[in-house]
Amino acid sequence: MQERVRKLNDAPERPGGRWVLYWMQMNRRAEANHALAFAAELANRSDLPLLVYEGLTCSYPYANDRLHTFILEGVPETARQLAELGAGYVFYLRRRHSDPDDALYRLAADAAAVVTDDYPTFITRRYNASVSAKISVAYYAVDSSCVVPMSRFTRREYAAYTIRPKIRKALAECLAPVNEVRLRRRWHLPLPAFHTEVDLRSIPSLVASCEIDHSVKPSTAFCGARTEALSRLERFLENHLHHYGRLRNEPAANATSRLSPYLHFGRISSLEVALAASGYARAHGLSAEAFLEELIVRRELAFNFARHTEDHQTLAALPDWARQSLARHASDARRPVYSRDQFERAATHDELWNAAQKELLLRGVIHGYYRMYWGKKIIEWSPTHEEALATMIYLHDRYALDGRDPNTYTNILWCFGLHDRPWAERAVFGTVRYMSLEGMRRKTNVAAYVRQIELIERTGADPLRIQ
Repeated sequence: MQERVRKLNDAPERPGGRWVLYWMQMNRRAEANHALAFAAELANRSDLPLLVYEGLTCSYPYANDRLHTFILEGVPETARQLAELGAGYVFYLRRRHSDPDDALYRLAADAAAVVTDDYPTFITRRYNASVSAKISVAYYAVDSSCVVPMSRFTRREYAAYTIRPKIRKALAECLAPVNEVRLRRRWHLPLPAFHTEVDLRSIPSLVASCEIDHSVKPSTAFCGARTEALSRLERFLENHLHHYGRLRNEPAANATSRLSPYLHFGRISSLEVALAASGYARAHGLSAEAFLEELIVRRELAFNFARHTEDHQTLAALPDWARQSLARHASDARRPVYSRDQFERAATHDELWNAAQKELLLRGVIHGYYRMYWGKKIIEWSPTHEEALATMIYLHDRYALDGRDPNTYTNILWCFGLHDRPWAERAVFGTVRYMSLEGMRRKTNVAAYVRQIELIERTGADPLRIQ
């Protein structure tokens, strides 16, 4: 556990504190959560109750109905599970920009210590850098996002082939369940007045009451409850693990786990998924290797990149060969050229690209294989490489349920050469890998995918929705 914990300030634990506070920022679950387990250890050691705080504000970038709804859909279950553990739970929905934004500091003022999630991107990265200096109590960040703790890798890894042997060497030790949380002192104190009660029936009205972007509607495919994440995992193992290695790059087959939104928002942990996949494969004589490569090696390469790269949303983060090659082709002519608005509306000449963008607009995800193509074409059809990058980040930040994530920024920059190698030189791309529509048609059933997205757009009925 200790290698997952970082103390982010010099303040001591507070004698006379009324509780230990766990600020649940990214790992929004009451199970398989190293941060929650560490906070419980601190609470038991101090003979104090544990209070969990989860907030949702109207002021985060691109706050909208889709993201708010997904987060709120998990709250009732989290509240129930924490109550069963004996922990207190405060959820604060900050609806308006004029509403107070000090809930964390008010709760921290009576805490013996504050524990939160260690996460290397988006607002959590910024909060952990700033909040730790503003509170006068010990502030710990705990890594509960990776199977192998991020701290095992003290520098940025060059590619999957450099991190893979290190991860495999550590798996025997790290593939172990999180200790069960047991609290000595149950929570019996009253909750603060700013606590927001959430039940599934109240979510639409709560979302409607918030000063956020109401034009981005909830996903056609995904509900944010942890029970749905667990159901998706079970269905994947039973129906798709056996052919994942063969069909994972065939989007029309729907053969992937579709767990990325739940991993991003922490409704389920990669450790839980890895243990379940490994156990199922052993019990049924299957191989989970291809799936675990994506879940652990590729995903944790992305966390490594984000943790050790300050400018992980810029072209400056690319390897030298990619930056130099793109610079040589910066002034190459592009035909056609589309505006950000045209990209956003899926208004290009390419039916596959449009379908991938519509999947983002409707579901809040793009299948991983077609997302590569989606990104490559934005590079090809944007006025500059910098504008292409900005468009990709904007579309993911606004619409994607699995956006704002280490995987997001790493996969976007992969389109520009990150964690890849030089290929044959060509216009606009230089020696950065190119992808063509003809190649997609040879390798995948483009027509079936386009028909599937068109059906969702026309009827609203999504085959990925769990009823």
